[in-house]
Amino acid sequence: MELEGKVAIVTGVSKGIGLATVHSLLERGCKVAGWSRTAPEIEHVNFKFYSTDVQSYDSVESAYNQTKADFGNDISILVNNAGLGYESPLVNQDHKEWRQMFATNIDGVLFCSQLVIPQMQKNDEGHIINIATIAGTTGIHGMYAYCATKHAVRGLSHSLYKEVRNDGIKVTCIYPGSVNTNFFDAIDSVTTSEHMMRPQDIAETIVQALQTHPNYHQVDIDVRPLKPKG
Repeated sequence: MELEGKVAIVTGVSKGIGLATVHSLLERGCKVAGWSRTAPEIEHVNFKFYSTDVQSYDSVESAYNQTKADFGNDISILVNNAGLGYESPLVNQDHKEWRQMFATNIDGVLFCSQLVIPQMQKNDEGHIINIATIAGTTGIHGMYAYCATKHAVRGLSHSLYKEVRNDGIKVTCIYPGSVNTNFFDAIDSVTTSEHMMRPQDIAETIVQALQTHPNYHQVDIDVRPLKPKG
């Protein structure tokens, strides 16, 4: 896909991978709608922020309608990046946190994708990027609920690409290993370090996937730090 002039929606843009992705897309000439609860520190003629809670279909639908009013109907790119995780043994799992993880990490992917796909089908072009994690391919001690949500993202992505591939729509799921972001602020067992991947590395992976030939489809992309312990 040629990115110049394309309209992209990115969720979870206040920091980390989402913020880096916005910068990378703007550098390629995209018009970007940022959907998240907290506004990022970005001032750019081609960027607009929409206060959005991806857990709520009404909030997502409102952001979508505002995005169309500002940028037009032809939304070519959706990056489902918004996500969160809590660490807990199963027997002590807080039910509210459980529901919040599923509502953010998987309901949000469903709501956002449902809204953009019909127009992508009409245009015979579109690319949905779902940010999962290594936790979507394996189990992690103390993170079973988060892993469950990311396994769900993987299953949704694999099924969805088969549903829309003949409409010219690509669905790519990316599985990063450790990335140096604020995600780990609430995870006591992990300390961020310079040996983790950088958010901008994941953003560049997203851009590379978007720029591929129309008939070339990367379904799954695994990325890891080369030397996670330095």
